[in-house]
Amino acid sequence: MIQVVIASFNEPKATTRSINAFLSQDTKEEFKIIVVDPFPETENILKKEINDKKVSFFLDPGEGKSYALNLLLQEIYSKNKNDIIVFTDGDVYVSENVLSEICKAFKNSEVGCVTGKPVPIESRKEKYGYWAHFVFEGIHRARKKYHEKKQFFECSGYLFAIRNGVVLDFPLDVSEDAIIPYIFWKNGYKIHYAENAKVYVKNPSIWEDWLAQKIRNIKGHENLKEIAPRMPRTKSFLNEIKHGWHFFFIYPKNPRELFWTLQIYFARLYIYYKAFSEIKNKKTYSDGWREKEIKTTRPLD
Repeated sequence: MIQVVIASFNEPKATTRSINAFLSQDTKEEFKIIVVDPFPETENILKKEINDKKVSFFLDPGEGKSYALNLLLQEIYSKNKNDIIVFTDGDVYVSENVLSEICKAFKNSEVGCVTGKPVPIESRKEKYGYWAHFVFEGIHRARKKYHEKKQFFECSGYLFAIRNGVVLDFPLDVSEDAIIPYIFWKNGYKIHYAENAKVYVKNPSIWEDWLAQKIRNIKGHENLKEIAPRMPRTKSFLNEIKHGWHFFFIYPKNPRELFWTLQIYFARLYIYYKAFSEIKNKKTYSDGWREKEIKTTRPLD
């Protein structure tokens, strides 16, 4: 059995698209879809738009995404480690081969986590679209390298899957796409990168939203120093420098992209400075769902 968990936040149109992308999967595997949302109105809209017994609704109590996922994990926990739980978001949608690619990876009993490949839907002809393509390509290359070397790496919160029967809960004060793979890694499982399982993502298109999203992400990962100090870090300031410096010379295709590349290097330096300053001033990562709404990442609603 595959349980697809779609975490959403009052975005019924986008969530409908996300659900339909899974209902259209090219797979013979049995699966169910659970939408997790703190707004009861979302359930009413989804019932009108989608009439399928595979789809159910879980009311998020409003204490944050990680809190809600912990509650749900306890409900759908199974001792059958052949069962699979897929995590994704309501504001993204997946390619039609996602479930088949994930199931293929889990045929290896040593694999505990599988992550998909995020793909930006923006054009690289605009600055923030180019930034999204630049960053996602860098992450793709890093994950592919770690995967080939059979090393630990963090999953993508946009799309990752786990074996059931291993994780019953996880800490609230860190990114779930980082800590959950580490729990599996500590239990002797491998992490698999299914690069053909694609998830399409709308990224921020204004500075304020880009800044808010990236700072929150950094703070969520920096908390790992306290909660999981022995965890190998794949997302960090030092790793960005180590693996990203040469990207400046090989990724841009024209002078305009070269200029945008220079800008994003300075922008990344600034967000790390800003994030570390906030951490120093006790403004740590909070599990409160979307402390600041990032409107330009909402694709349809």
